[in-house]
Amino acid sequence: MEPPPDSAHNDTVGELQRLLYTVIPRDWGIYQALELTLPGGHGLFVPDVSVGPKARRTKDVPRLVAEVTSWCGAHHDRVEKLHAYATTGVPLYLLLDPWHSGKRTATLYGEPEGGSYRVLEMVKYGDELRLPAPFDVTVDTALFPVG
Repeated sequence: MEPPPDSAHNDTVGELQRLLYTVIPRDWGIYQALELTLPGGHGLFVPDVSVGPKARRTKDVPRLVAEVTSWCGAHHDRVEKLHAYATTGVPLYLLLDPWHSGKRTATLYGEPEGGSYRVLEMVKYGDELRLPAPFDVTVDTALFPVG
């Protein structure tokens, strides 16, 4: 069992959520820790952030999923969730990784195909990352806490 997120993790999720609320349609929601049952035998996942229409049907997938890695769950976010979200067809996967090889990075994955994503952009914390349509917004990773 993974320990609960620390304040830096929660503050990072909060900053991302605050930004996304400025650009999503009113009939979309931003959900923290919403259980997603992924088809194809991938099971149950609980992303830190998922974004999509409010009236989701079980066959719908979020338009964006974001994970903030923790020191004990980084492998799960970087490998298993990456593959599961790509296989399911989640269009965008944002991995906020304060534990990546000793440097904090934000990686945006997209164009899922065959269980894999293409890296659309990778920046170090402190730089900006652009989320494409339907979001069309710049994420300022300098706002994410160091912790």
